[in-house]
Amino acid sequence: MKGEMEMMEDVVIVGAGIAGLATAVALKRVGVRALVLERSQGIRATGAALTLFPNAWLALDALGVSHKLTRSYDPLFKGSVTNINTGDVQQVLFSEQGIRPVHRKALLEALAEELPTDTIRFSSKLAAIESQEQGGGASIAVVHLEDGTAIKSKVLIGCDGVHSVVARWLGLAEPVHSGRSAVRSLAVFPQGHRFKHEVQQFVDQAGKRAAFVPLNDREFYWFLTCKGENMTGEPEQIQREVLEKYAENFPSIYLDVVRHADLSTISWAPLMYRHPWRIIFGNLNKGNITVAGDAMHPMTPELGQGGGSSLEDAVVLGRHIGNSIIKNGGQFVEGDMAKAIDDYVKERRWRAALLVTGSYLSGWIQHGGAKWWERFFRDRLFFKYIFGFLAGLAHYNCGNLPAASSSGKED
Repeated sequence: MKGEMEMMEDVVIVGAGIAGLATAVALKRVGVRALVLERSQGIRATGAALTLFPNAWLALDALGVSHKLTRSYDPLFKGSVTNINTGDVQQVLFSEQGIRPVHRKALLEALAEELPTDTIRFSSKLAAIESQEQGGGASIAVVHLEDGTAIKSKVLIGCDGVHSVVARWLGLAEPVHSGRSAVRSLAVFPQGHRFKHEVQQFVDQAGKRAAFVPLNDREFYWFLTCKGENMTGEPEQIQREVLEKYAENFPSIYLDVVRHADLSTISWAPLMYRHPWRIIFGNLNKGNITVAGDAMHPMTPELGQGGGSSLEDAVVLGRHIGNSIIKNGGQFVEGDMAKAIDDYVKERRWRAALLVTGSYLSGWIQHGGAKWWERFFRDRLFFKYIFGFLAGLAHYNCGNLPAASSSGKED
């Protein structure tokens, strides 16, 4: 495009969320500097908090940042599910490693601290993407920004979320609405709380599911999901509707948590996912361009694997690019990057599709239905016999990163 200022980078990552920052850290570990383009003016923390399962912590171990978080967040080993219509309570036991809820902002900051200060370019909004063929069958990606900057890159990785521009460029089908929506927030008890250090979940026969998860002695992460509806409005209005409409019949212990909401953290959004067959058979890469995180495999939150799977993506992608550099004597050979990316996609495609499927089925079952057999299946069979199998998907080791190359780019 005429009049653009041009730059050249080895790797450009679009999006400074969990997937984008984790991928930048993984590449730094193998000696590659990446430029991260973020459309916002600073690090975004939409979602308030997330729960990380064993697979996520193994990925964070590989990235070298887990120690920053484990010292601040204690593991949870059990929880309960209360049917508010019948009063039945089921116990849920997690693995011996437990799960750890963390502030989303704390995770993002832990990753960002590992990167050179000039890694993230904020207020960078994409206008267009193109691929330019080079000699010898290689290609480079060109990202055009709205401010008139054109950035050429030997590798382009889209970590730009559910409505990814890079995924759209690759031709991936748009994510679809699961039929459910969710409100999420933090609750703060300045003087401390006396609740149990465990996950407490509540379901009803109208297809609503809610829970609160302790982050520490003063804060909870809480959410409510329901069928179909979506809400817009100011945070106070959303909180009021949760209390007076969506959760009015829920136990007082849950309502008390909602009343203590930090209104600056409240968000309400539809739960989107990509059909698993679109992941299995879709174009997840083209030459030196690919996607990771929600841009590849948006999923519903019932298995708590959105963040964990993004961290897995980062490690696997970093490993394949790092191995390519090692094979080429410490050199970043752009002609070999397409194969490294293709190997990454082959490794991640089926794993991602399985997580999307498991998350959707878990949500569909937990939200129940009007028919007696649907309620029986959820209340009598699912948590006792099936949930453990689905939760087992979190017991996965994505592997380690190779040692940094001798190219000197890590510095």
